[in-house]
Amino acid sequence: MMHHGSPPGSTLLLLLLTVLPVCLLCVYVLTAIRKRRTSRWSSWRIASFSTGILLIVLAVMPPISSWAHQDLRGHMLQHLLLGMFGPLALVFGAPGTLLIQILSASGARRFRNMMCLPPVRLLIHPVTAAILDIGGMYLLYLTPLFGLSMSHPLLFVLVHMHFVISGYLFTWSIAGPDPAPHRPSRKCRLGVVFLATAAHAILGKLMYGYGYPLGTGASLSELQSAAQWMYYGGDLAELLLITGLFAAWFRHRSALPELLAERGAPARGLK
Repeated sequence: MMHHGSPPGSTLLLLLLTVLPVCLLCVYVLTAIRKRRTSRWSSWRIASFSTGILLIVLAVMPPISSWAHQDLRGHMLQHLLLGMFGPLALVFGAPGTLLIQILSASGARRFRNMMCLPPVRLLIHPVTAAILDIGGMYLLYLTPLFGLSMSHPLLFVLVHMHFVISGYLFTWSIAGPDPAPHRPSRKCRLGVVFLATAAHAILGKLMYGYGYPLGTGASLSELQSAAQWMYYGGDLAELLLITGLFAAWFRHRSALPELLAERGAPARGLK
């Protein structure tokens, strides 16, 4: 059943997704300001990261959180902000690049070595990230997990934290501007995002057609409206993700001839 008050765990979630993000934002902004004293750091990156933090904080603050506790449409809006639009803005803020640039040479090497560890490489692969992100939604909405999360404090917190972490991981694995060793080809990432988009759309249709999640006590019209929020909101987020992937590709292609010219290499034959 949807709650008409705050479900157990909502206070802890509010603290986690307000205090931690604000602290991260302070660290990011102070680091970016420090870097801009000696070299360039895009104001657009700062604005993007700040927007991502703002969206996450807004998602757990009243009135959105109150609406989410009472109405599945509010929950879907919260889900979109925490798991899709917030992570998109955070990723395009390139926090990993900023971190690498302020680390010492030894610190940067340790960070790179950590990213090359087999478990980490598996975790950050687009296929794994898509399974954690989209697969997690199937598990939440097509099983009793959603109902359980509304009555168990720890599970409630973990579900919402999973939205943020898996959403960030998937977005980063597809279109993250941060450098990463062994990053799959753009064709691979594009294929994964198209499959993930299709899987997300199928989930929305299942929810619309069969009234998932079950046992919420919500009316059929509310369930179908929530499914539409998820379907169309997800389409918009995934379109932005694909746009970000192609934008990074075109920036790389436009910068490559200039880089080769600086190094005295011919620019002919570039594709």
